[in-house]
Amino acid sequence: MTQENRERLLQLLHKYRDLGMAEQIDYEKFYLYSLITHSTAIEGSTVTEIEAQLLFDEGITSNKRSIVEQNMNLDLKAAYDYGRVWIKRHENITVDSLIALAAKVMARTGSEYNSLGGTFDASKGELRKLNVTAGASGNFYMNYQKVPQRLEAFCEELNARRKKLDPTDVSAIYDLSFWAHYELVTIHPWADGNGRTCRLLMNLLQMEFDVLPTKVLKQDKAEYIQALIGTREVDDINIFLNSMARLHISHLQHDIKQYEETIQEKVDREGGQKNNLVDRKGGQKTRDVIVSLIADNPRITTTQMAASLGINRSALSKHLKRMQTDGIIIRIGPDKGGHWAVVGKK
Repeated sequence: MTQENRERLLQLLHKYRDLGMAEQIDYEKFYLYSLITHSTAIEGSTVTEIEAQLLFDEGITSNKRSIVEQNMNLDLKAAYDYGRVWIKRHENITVDSLIALAAKVMARTGSEYNSLGGTFDASKGELRKLNVTAGASGNFYMNYQKVPQRLEAFCEELNARRKKLDPTDVSAIYDLSFWAHYELVTIHPWADGNGRTCRLLMNLLQMEFDVLPTKVLKQDKAEYIQALIGTREVDDINIFLNSMARLHISHLQHDIKQYEETIQEKVDREGGQKNNLVDRKGGQKTRDVIVSLIADNPRITTTQMAASLGINRSALSKHLKRMQTDGIIIRIGPDKGGHWAVVGKK
């Protein structure tokens, strides 16, 4: 991505972190639900985020939506749940692992195909054995016979790039994930579900390196599709990298503005200082409290710390990890039976 996009993205991500947005109760869950709902919406689903929440959390279906649409969302949630565990093992990405992801994405809505190239089952993530066109343009994707070999080459290059990647270079992580999305969707390995699977892989690569996953909202569809077409027409990956960076920047700006307005509204209702309310959820003040809690009780549990801070354990884990990386605290002994120690300056 361009230097301008890189600087703006990093600036917004720092602000996002300092505000403690990701540490709000259930934020991670609802962010994931948004990723899923919009990814299926790009493929034609009309399920809303609220309907998806009821579907995922309560098993409540909507009589306003078709079974196929709701199954698309259930499948993609299962794929994200599976993928988030898998990607954290940092294993090589193989053709078989991509097939496993696609099988999750298409489990309820995929069907069996009988083509001149042979029979294959989309619900099992099997690679296509027929030729497909790129939407209304009518341009054909690569011949299905070339897909297995091209997919092998893609996995080999992706794994090489993952190993060379500096995990502290946030913009490089995004560039890698955007590149992987573009390359995989260009290969178009499946008869159906390519878009959902490619956006899933993009998000999983971002999750692997602990950066905020990129949303492609349904209202972004025209710009998103045009970026894919434009990149393909002139063979310039930078078109897609910068388009995706701009989308991510736009969504961050919107979310931060909305969050700040919500905080201000709460301050206006309850009185008090806005900065104190924000700092309690993240930043230096949270570190101060953690250090104080450990000093008072080195054997304090993460559950007890989270309760004292008023944040969930996932948010606490991020703070503890950063503080250990920065040399402020260390863990001595096992998770059970061990204790914390303060070793450095805050």
